[in-house]
Parts: sequence; C-alpha cells; structure tokens
Amino acid sequence: MGKIMACCLFAAIVILCSLTHVRSDASDHRYKGGEDVPLYANKVGPFHNPSETYRYFDLPFCYPAHLQEKTEALGEVLNGDRLVVAPYKLEFQRDKESENVCKKKLTQEEVSQFRTAVLKDYYFQMYYDDLPIWGFLGKVDKEGKYDPSEYKYYLFKHLHFEVFYNKDRVIEISAKSDPDALVDLTEDKEVDLELTYSVKWKETDIPFEKRMEKYSQSSSLPHHLEIHWFSIINSCVTVLLLTGFLATILMRVLKNDFVKYAHDEEAADDQEETGWKYIHGDVFRYPKYKSLFAASLGSGTQLFTLAIFIFMLALVGVFYPYNRGALFTALVVIYALTSGIAGYTAASFYCQLEGNNWNSKAEFQAPCRTAKFPREIPSLPWYRKTLPQMAMAGFLPFSAIYIELYYIFASVWGHRIYTIYSILFIVFIILLIVTAFITVALTYFQLAAEDHEWWWRSFLCGGSTGLFIYGYCLYYYYARSDMSGFMQTSFFFGYMACICYGFFLMLGAVGFRAALFFVRHIYRSIKCE
Repeated sequence: MGKIMACCLFAAIVILCSLTHVRSDASDHRYKGGEDVPLYANKVGPFHNPSETYRYFDLPFCYPAHLQEKTEALGEVLNGDRLVVAPYKLEFQRDKESENVCKKKLTQEEVSQFRTAVLKDYYFQMYYDDLPIWGFLGKVDKEGKYDPSEYKYYLFKHLHFEVFYNKDRVIEISAKSDPDALVDLTEDKEVDLELTYSVKWKETDIPFEKRMEKYSQSSSLPHHLEIHWFSIINSCVTVLLLTGFLATILMRVLKNDFVKYAHDEEAADDQEETGWKYIHGDVFRYPKYKSLFAASLGSGTQLFTLAIFIFMLALVGVFYPYNRGALFTALVVIYALTSGIAGYTAASFYCQLEGNNWNSKAEFQAPCRTAKFPREIPSLPWYRKTLPQMAMAGFLPFSAIYIELYYIFASVWGHRIYTIYSILFIVFIILLIVTAFITVALTYFQLAAEDHEWWWRSFLCGGSTGLFIYGYCLYYYYARSDMSGFMQTSFFFGYMACICYGFFLMLGAVGFRAALFFVRHIYRSIKCE
C-alpha cells in the first residue's frame, strides 16, 4: 500500500511539474514586427471585494460581433478566470497614437450600471502575452464636496498601453487611464461613449527569464523582509521557551516519577499507586466514537501530506507569480491522489481499535493491559476541562504564526503577492513543533491528574489552533480589510471555515500522534501489572 501511494504521489508531482513547464513554455513566444500579440480581458469587480468578480463584458462595453473565449485549464476555472479576446489590438512593436475602439450611446440603465461600478471602485484585469494588466474603470470626484449627492462620477474613456520588449519578446506592460479623457455619468441620461487607446513600445535590457520578478519584488522589499524575519524570530523564541519548559520541568518531573515508581515496586506490594501510573490499566482504553476518531485521524493525515507536497512544489518554483491556476490544479490533483492515504490510515487505525464489522488481525500496540472496567475519573478543577485546555493549547501555536497570517490573508483575500515560500515553510515547521510539544505537555498533566480519557482531548487540543485562526478571520475582516456585502462576507467566512476545519484536522492528527508516542514511551518505561 505504501509503495502504491508513493508511486501515485510521484506521478502527481511529475504531472504537475510538466504542466507547469508546458504553461511557461506556451508563453515563451517570439514575435515579428507587426505580429498580433494575444490580449485577453479577464474580469472586472470591486477592488475591495476580491472574490466578487464578473465577466468583462457583463458591464455595457461595446460588445463584439463574435466573442472569442480562451480555452481555460482546470486551475483557471477554479480561480474564476474568464478570458475573452479584448477589443484592443496591440501588434508587436507598432506604436499607436489614438485608435478608436468603438462608439456607443449609453442608455440610462447602462449609465447607472457604470456609475455603480465606479462608485464601488471597479477594476479590470487583462493578460497580454500572459503578463497581467490592471486598471480602474473610472473615478469619483469628491473634492470640495461633503454631501454624497454632490459627488461627480466619471468613466475613463482612453487607455494608454506602455509595452517593453527585448528583441523579439514581450517583457513588461502597463496600462494607464487618461485623467482628462472622461465621460460624465453623474446624471441618469443617455450619454455618447467613444472608447480610444494608444500604444507606446520601448526597448529594455531585462531578459525574458526575469520578466516575472517585477511582480514578486513587493513581498521581498527590505521592510517586508524585516517583518517576516521578526515573525521567524518570534516563532523561534516561542519554540525555545516551550522546549526549555519541557526539558527543565516535564523531563525532571518524569525522571522523578520513574525513580519514585521504581522505588515503590521494591517496597511493599500493597502500597497504593498514585499519579499517571495509577491509571495504567485505563490509559489505553479505546476512545468513544471510534469510527469518527479514525476518520478524523485519516483526514488529518491526508491534509498533512497534502501540505508537505504543496510546500515541495512551492520551494522548487512551481507557483511563480501569475502562473494562473497552478496552485488550484496542484491542490485538486494531490488531494485526489492522497485520498488513499486518508482511507488507509483511517481503516488501519479503526482495525487496531477493534472496530466492529471489520475482518482484520491488526492490533493496537499497547505496553499495558487494559482493565476490564474503567476507573472513575476524579473531580477536576475548571481549568483542567476540555475547553480551557483547548484554549491554552491553541494560543501558543497561533502566537507563533499570527504575524505571517496577515501576509497570507492579504494575498489570498487581497491583491498582494506572496512569494517567500521558504519563510512560510519555516513557520509551518515551527507550527508543527509547537503543536506537538504543547499537546504532549497537556497530555502529561491530564494523566497526572488521573484522567485517562486523553485520546479525544489530545486531538482537540492539537487542532484548536484552527479555531484561533478562524477568530483571526473576524479581526481581519472588520479591522484590516474593506470587504463588504453579503456575497463577499458569506464567501469569506464560508471558505475560511472550510480552511480552518482543515487546519483543525491536520494539527489534531499531529497532536494526537505526538501524544500517542509520548504515552507509549512513558508506560513502556515502568513495570505494569
């Protein structure tokens, strides 16, 4: 089974890498003077609601007689791309002063539609030789006006393209709207619209291989890197403090426990046992809802494997800026191929827990025999209950990643570009280490209090960081973003609920595995009868 999974995952990586190279090669076009270079209009939408996007021609631009749509890959469809041939013609190395796109009389309804788009800061996105282009549709004149009813709304009607080339290749492109070429949309009346554009070609020494570096430089600026490294140092300090706590406190306590229990074994046999040794006959008693527990563990293991392979692809440069849909394609393909890991892990563990209606000889390796009847758990103070323990367990891992979370959110739910995957991978490793350590510590204190129901507790404590991340979603939405509207709000919180649930399962599996290793180790170190 393991060999089959390894072969499947290797095949997934090969396929994804080949698809990526095919896409990068597809944009490696060489052009001759006057040759048409593909320009696609992608989408429009409110700038502050990145998930709310529409087709370019959903707005009442001049609709072409024959609309040509570009065939899209799976990742582009999942990314919400809607590529159609744009009405602008930008031939290679051919300057244009003022070319007419179209003339049209806007109806009152179309004027109102454009005015609403301008009010919501609508932007457009295009791709020219696979290079992204952005621009705003218009502007609102608020200067000297305090009453919103006095605002003036204007639509930009002229677009200037500035294109840089190196020999026979396109290197860079930008689009700027002429602030003086405007159409007044303030009143609900018919308006004549004439769209024009101009093109200026300039030569550059930037090689074709580095043309995408422009889009990744924003996340690599010195002040951004300082913040990222501060996040790493903060996380490392958290790990050192936690490991120091475990080394000086937990290990010393364990050592004293081992000495004490060894001395007790040499003393009278009828001496009463206390602490975590006292529950050796119950600590490996199988948890309630075994099928749900096994399924959660299997899904968490799958998501952990998925995260590792996504990081591997990111570190080798597969997800370069604006490789449209590459991340979504990788997620779908690897998630599908790793589903066998979830099934195998869940089924195997369910068998070890002696699940009903399953014919298997697999056994759970427990160093102590389980008693026939469970011991009664003593009354515990409120801070040793499940919810307070989850809050304590989730806070430390979250504190190690919260700085980096802002940049991830600004990339996923904004227009920033995130490319420092090496730092993100280090933060991810720190997250795993802190989660494992804090779960082990809380599991020991739970067992020391003679509470043997640690299975679900360790999983819930490990995964509780996902709840903190969802709490950060509330803070980010209301304090750090300008998102609004029912569609964007439901999209944001709905998708983040799914993502945080995935983190809950993945980190819960990590926490449980660490706790299981720890519990097996300490009970192997003592003599259990």
